[in-house]
Amino acid sequence: MTGIGAGSGAARVGGGVNLLALRSHNAALLLDLLRRAGRTGMSRLELAERTGLTPQAVSKITARLREDGLVTEAGRQASTGGKPRTVLRLVPEAGHAVGLHLDRDELRVVLVDLTGAVVGERCAPLDLGAGADAVLDVVVAEFGEVVAELGSAASTVLGVGVAMPGPLDHTHGVLHRVTGFPEWDGFPLRDALARRLGVPVVLDKDTNAAALGLAVGGEAGAFAYLHLGTGLGAGLVLGGAVHRGSRTGAGEFGHQVIQLDGPPCSCGNRGCVEALCLAAVARGDVDEAARVLGEGAANLVGLLDIDLVLLGGRTVAAESARFVRGVGAVLDARARREGVGSPVPVRVASGGVRGVAEGAAQLLLVPLFGRVEG
Repeated sequence: MTGIGAGSGAARVGGGVNLLALRSHNAALLLDLLRRAGRTGMSRLELAERTGLTPQAVSKITARLREDGLVTEAGRQASTGGKPRTVLRLVPEAGHAVGLHLDRDELRVVLVDLTGAVVGERCAPLDLGAGADAVLDVVVAEFGEVVAELGSAASTVLGVGVAMPGPLDHTHGVLHRVTGFPEWDGFPLRDALARRLGVPVVLDKDTNAAALGLAVGGEAGAFAYLHLGTGLGAGLVLGGAVHRGSRTGAGEFGHQVIQLDGPPCSCGNRGCVEALCLAAVARGDVDEAARVLGEGAANLVGLLDIDLVLLGGRTVAAESARFVRGVGAVLDARARREGVGSPVPVRVASGGVRGVAEGAAQLLLVPLFGRVEG
């Protein structure tokens, strides 16, 4: 594995267990069960019962996972008449993932272990309009600083998940015409970063990453995560998976036109939800911004019949109660008009300002545990 170039200020990353190449789906399932069990762990017999695998198969797979340092013994269960069973648990520090949130004016970096727990974090100013070379230099430097906190364990870094404003091509790791920054159109960010960092890289929209993190964290059902910061977008979880669409372009929520003669938007249209929201915020009218966001959310609820609307982003965080109240009022009025009973609930998403970065790290971790994330 290629290390980071000299003079970058970054720690060299290489070696270690390549979890991205786990040899079987069954191994991933066992790791997921042990991850969920926490420090309590599970016995081999329990793992067999939960997965439907034979005890012999479980023993073979867990022996390999122990050899790789991913699993360890965690004592024995009290006997219920037979031989006490050895309990196994996941070793959280056996692997780490880095999550990057590239916003228009800020870079946030988190380092998480295999359980998703944050063990390192950095934040730095960023100018997305400064060009690819300048942006990548900042990313490489901050990546190196957060990985350096691992010291000799830097080789456990599995890769980097990158989340940033769209539109972009998640499958091929290529940016499209990022709203407000046309110079990024067609830039192969995933491959460029992988070359600079020497580790695997996954790229996705900020809203998709946040939605993934929320789903992994326990949010169930069909929900929309609406992110209002320097821009506005949506992450959709439908059928238990992030919905990206056939061209990975789903969720461009901010650019639905709701006022034909409205103010111009940076996307080229007029009267977009994003333009109206940000204009209201700029003039200090938070209640109007919340009402506009609510109208957009009501359109989404009407189209997809989702169960929950979650709000996030720096702009929401600054006035969370007013945004929840304003968006909720629009959805309440819609439910009364249509006679659909209870309105769709609205609340602030968990995770706070680092929710997107944590979700970006999950882009690396989720596949390791046999979970389908769309």
